[in-house]
Amino acid sequence: QVPLVESEGGLVQSGGSLQLSCHASKVGFGSWAMAWFRQAPGKEREFVAGVSWKGGTTYYADSVKGRFTISRDNVMATVVLQMNSLRSEDTAVYFCAARYQDTVAAMVRDPDSNAWGLGTQVTVSS
Repeated sequence: QVPLVESEGGLVQSGGSLQLSCHASKVGFGSWAMAWFRQAPGKEREFVAGVSWKGGTTYYADSVKGRFTISRDNVMATVVLQMNSLRSEDTAVYFCAARYQDTVAAMVRDPDSNAWGLGTQVTVSS
């Protein structure tokens, strides 16, 4: 397991932007696949975006493609989720997740094996 600390979320108007950061231990960070998931009230936790540990390939849920961007900085041991054109349906608790030397697909398929942050609330007002 790796400790993951998400930055504070916030309240933003529909159409606005917000950036979330996830900070991890610098030791071996480059060997961890990283991802963001979210859980809206009354709904299951869902995958939002991920970035591979080898090559930095990015993956996105269809619902956020073109609006959200995930990136990683292996020197600073940080993964960033830039969220633009936010909608009310993006309102959720956002969780940072990590998986050692595995694929983003595996993180989605077997989320119980991920390391998780505590989550941060993002609220988009219409």
